[in-house]
Amino acid sequence: MRFVAVTSCPTGIAHTYMAAESLEQAAKAAGHDIKVETQGAAGSTALTAEEIAEADAVVFAADVDVRDRERFAGKPTVTAGVKAAINNGPALIADAVRAAESEGGEDRRAQSAPSPQPADTAEGRAGAGTRLRQWLMTGVSYMIPFVAAGGILIAIAFMIGGAEIAVVVNGGEFQGVEYAGVSELSDLLAEAGIAGVLFKIGATAFEMLVPILSGFIAFGMADRPGIAPGVVGGLLASAIGAGFLGGLVSGLLAGFVVMGLKKLKVPRGVAGVMPVVVIPLLATVVVGLLMIVVIGEPIAAVQSGMTTWLSGLSGSTAWLLGGLLGLMMAVDMGGPVNKVAYTFGLAALASGDTVVMAAVMAAGMTPPLGLALATVVRRHLFTKPERQAGQAGWLLGLSFITEGAIPFAAADPFRVIPSVMIGSATTGALSVAFGATSLAPHGGIWVVGLIGQPLLYLLAIAIGTVVTCGCLLIAKNIGRAKLAEPAATSTASAGTPTQPVGA
Repeated sequence: MRFVAVTSCPTGIAHTYMAAESLEQAAKAAGHDIKVETQGAAGSTALTAEEIAEADAVVFAADVDVRDRERFAGKPTVTAGVKAAINNGPALIADAVRAAESEGGEDRRAQSAPSPQPADTAEGRAGAGTRLRQWLMTGVSYMIPFVAAGGILIAIAFMIGGAEIAVVVNGGEFQGVEYAGVSELSDLLAEAGIAGVLFKIGATAFEMLVPILSGFIAFGMADRPGIAPGVVGGLLASAIGAGFLGGLVSGLLAGFVVMGLKKLKVPRGVAGVMPVVVIPLLATVVVGLLMIVVIGEPIAAVQSGMTTWLSGLSGSTAWLLGGLLGLMMAVDMGGPVNKVAYTFGLAALASGDTVVMAAVMAAGMTPPLGLALATVVRRHLFTKPERQAGQAGWLLGLSFITEGAIPFAAADPFRVIPSVMIGSATTGALSVAFGATSLAPHGGIWVVGLIGQPLLYLLAIAIGTVVTCGCLLIAKNIGRAKLAEPAATSTASAGTPTQPVGA
């Protein structure tokens, strides 16, 4: 059979391409052809209309909303997350075969184009919880480039300009920049130098975090008509002080409003302007009114309470928070729980707390590093593909790409996942206890110049790496000891007469 697939994850860095590779290998092993469109950070080559028309079924392995999903209308569809594709590609291919056979896939290749009505869409198969997660992760995926660009520029500006750079913080979000009394932006370079310029650019990018998050949550729910009301809702959330929580709520609100408006029956002459003018206009008014008059202030109060609690953490409570965030970073290694912890770190960084961001990044580096170390210390406990993944794990871990641990977790989840959780919790707790800080929201070891208490920070990562390695090796040896006993009994009972000649 012939299949097409789309893979996509929130960051578009690792899961997207690992899922694609798993599906390609599974289809090849089963004797089928497959073309995969990876909607990742590096861009993608879109599937052609001919490839889609000839396909017997479609596989969506995505944790965010698939772009241009309407291209696949009329095709039998199998829907899953990227982890399902990574961990068990053959099962998804088998599901695609069954879906194609139940829909008459052999006759479908003769059609020149897909039929107008979908036989089985992702929306129909995915549950409410799955769809909500995809919408939220779509917003996060579009927000991350702003985080990386803005955060690193701000960090570099602090390195160059020092304490003279003042960030005006209101309600936990960046609201503007003052630098050495400069009031006119055109005078910034002349009076404040390159540090002031870099800080202004980075702070502007940071100001867009909540609007982009909100706008692309709405985009994931309702396509392009949702962007304008979502972004406006996010801007109002920032202005009110509702922060990231307000952005989440305004994005979901905008998406639902637009989805409702799209169901209205209108005359044919008006239908053409509905998605471009009427729907964005009405949705923006509704979302704006609700944010300003009804829900904005209560969300701002909750956000302010969270920020106050975070700022007041000290002593034992602080290192416990670091340990909890470490657990979250490792439990699904780049999945939704990992992204919740990372977003929490971003919120803390935006409010001026750099300790939490340091703990989150350190804890996210530990899983690949600890597993890579384990493949060196006890090579015989790991398969050749795992040892190869371990070689790549060094670079991935140092670069703060937690997904480098996924090949190990897919092969042996019950030993690997608890081990990396313990190691990451250790690193997160130690990072907070040591008082390490990070002005950069990403970059791993390569931004160590932007880390406060860098030697202690590296020590926390090293200890967590060793803990991860030790826990995994203990778990592997316990499992091997249990399996070795029945094997030895079987050999003893068999005796030498049953051994093959030359054994």
